Amino acid sequence: NVQEEMDKSLILEWIKNNNNAFLRENTVAHMTASAWVVNADRSKVLMVYHNIYNSWSWLGGHADGETDLLSVAIREVEEAGISNVLPVSEDIFSLESLTVDGHWKNGKYVSSHLHFNVTYLLEADSEEAVSIKADENSGVAWFAPEEALAKSTEPWFVEHVYTKLIEKAKQLYL
Repeated sequence: NVQEEMDKSLILEWIKNNNNAFLRENTVAHMTASAWVVNADRSKVLMVYHNIYNSWSWLGGHADGETDLLSVAIREVEEAGISNVLPVSEDIFSLESLTVDGHWKNGKYVSSHLHFNVTYLLEADSEEAVSIKADENSGVAWFAPEEALAKSTEPWFVEHVYTKLIEKAKQLYL
């Protein structure tokens, strides 16, 4: 879509011009990876309750120097206790340039910045036990896609990211 085309250009230019684009030491913008995790019959999506944003959200994290962003996305899902996670496809599912408001993390202030995010569509077993990662989230749960939209308290993400991801996933399985 238009948003992804614009963000793709921005992300590729950033990577080309910043040798530390994959490190969070770049305090202006850095690469992140997210996972839109669905179960086998696509009736549920996995979400975490994010401590900083006080909202249910997708799973994701910083690249921290790793350029294989699919591996980053999978690692983030594994941190939620899921041991058997597979890519539906190894292709990029979605791209986003995301603003991050200034916040406190681990007793330190983190200034506002951008996350240049690559999202992958992953599949996991919704019956597998999940676990929280206390320093990042206080809940991990599976929701019906529409319920996931209702659970998030971040209107911009609901409207511009999660709704898009749900629609893209539906298009793959029509």
